[in-house]
Amino acid sequence: MREEQIEKLRGVVRDCVSKHLYSSAIFFADKVAAFTDDPADIYMQAQALFLGRHYRRAYHLLNASKIVLRDLRFRYLAAKCLEELREWDQCLLMLGDAKVDEHGNVYDTKDCNVMYLDKDSEDREINISSAICFLRGRAYEALENRALARHWYKAAIKADPLCYEALECLTENHMLTFEEETSLLSSLQFGPEDRWLSSFYSCLIKKYDKECVIEAKFREVEKESTNSNPSSPSFMHTLKNNTDLLACKAEYFNQCGEYQKCFELTSDLLEKDPFHLKCTLVHLAAAVELGNSNELYLMASNLVKDYPQKTLSWFAVGCYYYCIKKYDQSRRYFSKATSLDGTFAPAWIGFGNAYAAQEEGDQAMSAYRTAARLFPGCHLPTLYIGMEYMRTHSYKLAEQFFMQAKTICPSDPLVYNELGVVAYNMKEYNKAVLWFEKTLKHIPSLSQLWEPTVVNLAHAYRKLKIYHEAISCYERALALSTRSLSTYAGLAYTYHLQDNFTAAIAYYHKALWLKPDDQFCTEMLSLALVDEGRRGIDPKIEFR
Repeated sequence: MREEQIEKLRGVVRDCVSKHLYSSAIFFADKVAAFTDDPADIYMQAQALFLGRHYRRAYHLLNASKIVLRDLRFRYLAAKCLEELREWDQCLLMLGDAKVDEHGNVYDTKDCNVMYLDKDSEDREINISSAICFLRGRAYEALENRALARHWYKAAIKADPLCYEALECLTENHMLTFEEETSLLSSLQFGPEDRWLSSFYSCLIKKYDKECVIEAKFREVEKESTNSNPSSPSFMHTLKNNTDLLACKAEYFNQCGEYQKCFELTSDLLEKDPFHLKCTLVHLAAAVELGNSNELYLMASNLVKDYPQKTLSWFAVGCYYYCIKKYDQSRRYFSKATSLDGTFAPAWIGFGNAYAAQEEGDQAMSAYRTAARLFPGCHLPTLYIGMEYMRTHSYKLAEQFFMQAKTICPSDPLVYNELGVVAYNMKEYNKAVLWFEKTLKHIPSLSQLWEPTVVNLAHAYRKLKIYHEAISCYERALALSTRSLSTYAGLAYTYHLQDNFTAAIAYYHKALWLKPDDQFCTEMLSLALVDEGRRGIDPKIEFR
């Protein structure tokens, strides 16, 4: 066959691949390979086989070639075939025996010199070294060696900051703490034209900074612009309305406890892009917190219909059953989600919460401990372990886990609230006041959700006999919710302690209007009425 005919066939193969006609591509690539021993043609044939899902045949073709161990492209494609075949040990053998340290620096085992994996200068594609590091990370994670997987993911993104998949694995699977994520991001070498990406990545990592710092990051990214045609300013675009960025904002609102604001934002986003899965996850979390079972039912039904093989779909079903308090069913679906993907953190936490809701502490603890082991960068498993210890009145142990959660995430107001509750139960009221005040400082805008924290602060002030501060906090709580028995009872009792019997009687009545059979308020109202009746009577008069 003449060279012109071979070149034409090569063009046919490339065209078939671009049009996803893989059987045609395989047929013509096989004919090209029959007339030439050019490695590029062998590689093209192997690519066509890989895209056509003939992984075993593609691997055999690559492995039979003499160049497989000398050409990184051949080795990488052969390893990708082994990845698809789930032969992870063989995949690692094919990729070679390089080593990596905890900072993501790769070493050649032959001379032990560090290998600086720089971006290929000839083009802007993700370089092969970065792709190989990422594949090593995938293999180690599949083999449940998460420590080495973490190191190789770091190496992948350090080799090429455009390898977003590596960053996604590190952040979505909570492999790094906030400090480690920040340090990794600062070590990345971005080109002058990619500085916007550095700002964008800073919004993707954990949002544990102060509120002003996080909002400044969002503003910086929103100001970033790209110009597809430098000679035409009218083609200027900004990232302000980018779906990924808005999903990050929603995630931040959810973390701050502003669930209604989060839910409204994710609802708008899902109208524009109904299949944005990260936004869907945040939307589900907000719906659970708001008790919106109708929305959860609709989301779960649509996800199971569109993505029956995805972990998120069955997690959504578990969320629906959890919301309507059918915990046995919710556990079943959370368990199914973890079996599909053992690295999906929300499913493990939901699994534990479903057990905890029925006070099955041992099973809840088991789920939380698994989550804490798998996701060292996530503070929620540790926080929930502390809550379980507090439920069983093991306050010292609970405090230790809450402090550990605070170390991982120093900006979550719920952590400070739980520390305050522990201190209150241990009768350390000064410490309780400190923690509750810190809780309120970490809340961007006070809502009804945080009314119990304000009431707890008032209780702590009352225990310290700082009655004016206690009354101020109770009134602040009433501004957030007028349906709280604890607030009215606490306010009445505080006035009672100050001998303001008239005010005490009024608030005892309001408390009993909410719960007529409350024993404490009934007894204290009787005492307050007696005390009010004795007011003004000469104490020297003896009653007979």
